[in-house]
Amino acid sequence: MNPPILERDPSDPQKEKKEGVNPVLKLVLELGPLLVFFFANARGPWLVEKFPVLAEFGGPIFVATGLFMAATAIALVVSWLLIRSLPIMPLVSGVVVFIFGALTLYLQDDIFIKMKPTIVNTLFGGVLLGGLFFGRSLLGYVFESAFKLDAEGWRKLTFRWGLFFLFLAIVNEVVWRNFSTDAWVTFKVWGIMPITLLFTFSQMPLILRHSLDDKASGEQKAGGEEKAGK
Repeated sequence: MNPPILERDPSDPQKEKKEGVNPVLKLVLELGPLLVFFFANARGPWLVEKFPVLAEFGGPIFVATGLFMAATAIALVVSWLLIRSLPIMPLVSGVVVFIFGALTLYLQDDIFIKMKPTIVNTLFGGVLLGGLFFGRSLLGYVFESAFKLDAEGWRKLTFRWGLFFLFLAIVNEVVWRNFSTDAWVTFKVWGIMPITLLFTFSQMPLILRHSLDDKASGEQKAGGEEKAGK
């Protein structure tokens, strides 16, 4: 049977077996396009001097947008070659990158690429919170390879991440509307990641409380003590 085009549902027993990706490589594939975007915006004139064809894009932000789209496409292709399926969230983000990036280049208006994080984060937040409304904790698509939680844990974590994505959307709107393009690019690459890491670490107490591994170990220990008492 051919593997599915999109990544498997977290409950599919074949997912862990066939779709495992080295965590470091996964991080590179997710952050690589952002780093390309930052570098191209910062060194736009130098890149145009070295590769005159890039001048067709326009100024540095437009060169960065074009290379960002290319790097995003490459990351998705590499993911496909490695696991023969496409990860849901990077795919959704990539589609928005291509749409808003194309509008940015065609209209020569950087507002569209600046709005991309707002659209993506609002979409992710809405999907996570909407999934909860229908009784589905969709965050498993992101973290199921790292954590094994009970149903209540996934519900709580999904709710918190849904609100966090909406928070990121609001922050992006505030930054791009009130600061320069260079400041926005810098914040997008070097500000969002630390904020996300801090939020992730702040969820560890909840994750530990609802970890199935910890509960299984506790049950085994309790069972062993009970047998020893007999």
